[in-house]
Amino acid sequence: MDQIESGTRTYSIGLLAEEFGVTSRALRLYEEEGLLKPLREGTRRIYRERDRVRLRLILRGKRLGWSLAEIRESFDLYDSSLGEQAQLELMLEKLARRRVLLAAQKQDIDNALADLDRVEANAEAALRDLRCGQRKLSHG
Repeated sequence: MDQIESGTRTYSIGLLAEEFGVTSRALRLYEEEGLLKPLREGTRRIYRERDRVRLRLILRGKRLGWSLAEIRESFDLYDSSLGEQAQLELMLEKLARRRVLLAAQKQDIDNALADLDRVEANAEAALRDLRCGQRKLSHG
């Protein structure tokens, strides 16, 4: 962590990447997408606390399955005159849609696991029958 003249905390690309367990390349991508806006000192990027908070929100959004475009939309709403209320309403709408999608995916996974259990049980029974039949032949 560095200090600039105004006394506010700043972060290099390496420090921020390490803190959040992402690559420098990911941070540059988020900058290209307009999600982060570091200051520049020559070719050096200087990230402020605002960028750090945004990075935390970006990574949270990605964990929720949001695209970078959806995350940008949320940031744009927050930065607009519509402010936090519009951002929160959008977030709740997206969360509801994501919840429906994840519930459907969970049901698909549960069905696939049940199918695996049935196939496994049938295979084990067939193998037992084969082994049992071989024993009868070798002892008979």
